[in-house]
Amino acid sequence: MFERPQAGEKAILVHLTITSFDEEGDVSEFEQLAISAGAQPLQVVTGTRAGPDPKFFIGKGKAEEIAELVKTLAAEVVIFDHSLSPAQERNLERLFQCRVLDRTGLILDIFAQRARSFEGKLQVELAQLQHLSTRLVRGWTHLERQKGGIGLRGPGETQLETDRRLLGARIKQINKRLEKVQRQRDQGRRARTRAEMPTVSLVGYTNAGKSTLFNAVTGSQVYAADQLFATLDPTLRRLDLADAGPAVLADTVGFVRKLPHDLVAAFRSTLEETREADLLLHVIDAADPEHLERIKQVNEVLRDIGADEVPQIQVYNKIDLIENAKPHIDYNEDGKPSRVWLSAAKAQGLDVLVDALKEYFAPGIRHCWVTLPHQAGKVRAALYEQNLVISEQLDEQGRCVLEVKAQPQTLERILPADAQVNEKYPPNAGTALAGEG
Repeated sequence: MFERPQAGEKAILVHLTITSFDEEGDVSEFEQLAISAGAQPLQVVTGTRAGPDPKFFIGKGKAEEIAELVKTLAAEVVIFDHSLSPAQERNLERLFQCRVLDRTGLILDIFAQRARSFEGKLQVELAQLQHLSTRLVRGWTHLERQKGGIGLRGPGETQLETDRRLLGARIKQINKRLEKVQRQRDQGRRARTRAEMPTVSLVGYTNAGKSTLFNAVTGSQVYAADQLFATLDPTLRRLDLADAGPAVLADTVGFVRKLPHDLVAAFRSTLEETREADLLLHVIDAADPEHLERIKQVNEVLRDIGADEVPQIQVYNKIDLIENAKPHIDYNEDGKPSRVWLSAAKAQGLDVLVDALKEYFAPGIRHCWVTLPHQAGKVRAALYEQNLVISEQLDEQGRCVLEVKAQPQTLERILPADAQVNEKYPPNAGTALAGEG
């Protein structure tokens, strides 16, 4: 039986155009994925087929051609820009006598290298195990076969069956841990909802500059690099929008063409930050000649995860690489911001983005003066706790007069029935309290 070889770094990349799928793909992106995983591409093999071959995916002639290349170039791994069935991987490995990796396995390998948080590592491991569970049929030479005769019977279970059982138990264990993390995320999300704090989620094609923009706007230190899938773990930061009140900005995993379904399933809790957001900032590499295709691919992934109905503002990043481009806002027919042009790396146009967010959220903000009765100390504390108070004064009766900016439904929920609300400054208000405002 064929013993599955260990993976190496010297790689031959295989990319086919399958005409029956209307799938041409992006060879340069595929090469970037391979390099991001640590591979050293020796050669890229391309071709066109009407449909995939059941045995080798690429057809017998092309497979034999690659087998010769493997020997000539001393390649250690052959990577396909396609999803292969377990049987196809097994057949190709027997022919090539080296390890074969498909697109899903390649992306899973990159994710395994990038995950840093406890949740991220669990999600990647779950996706890897789900992917591996369909591929346990190959590469084993140490199976415990049951034999007849006294003293020759095996333990009653083959090594393959043992591995499947252990794999299933580990998947159940990871799912339980992720459910706990999910409950914690839901709790945090409910707290933000109670505080009427909108969530803005950064989405976009991987390497469009989401983490760089996130750091520039929030002053955070999220890892950012010029590579695919530089960051996986979602990060939430508070963002003050002045008159529009506070918001939560979420940096999430970047998308890519044909994102594996195993990853979408494993990262469901992370992707919920996108699905449950009040607004998406769709970050686009404005200097990328393929940016229109990237926009289409990101929208397809958003549809897959159920986030296609969430409102979007497109953020065209990296305008410093475009001649004569300047930061500005484009508006739609309703007068709302639809596109923002900036450069996160050069810190150009960050104020323009904040202005766009203010304009988007500010129309629902109510600016008023609230006069509270003497016994409403808890109400005053609740308004301060949610950072809704701009200034505080005392009227002639010694009652608190608070200048407030908040969503109407927030005021309706917090204020008592006997609170007086005025849209204009009260003429009988006294001097501002010391230390307030």
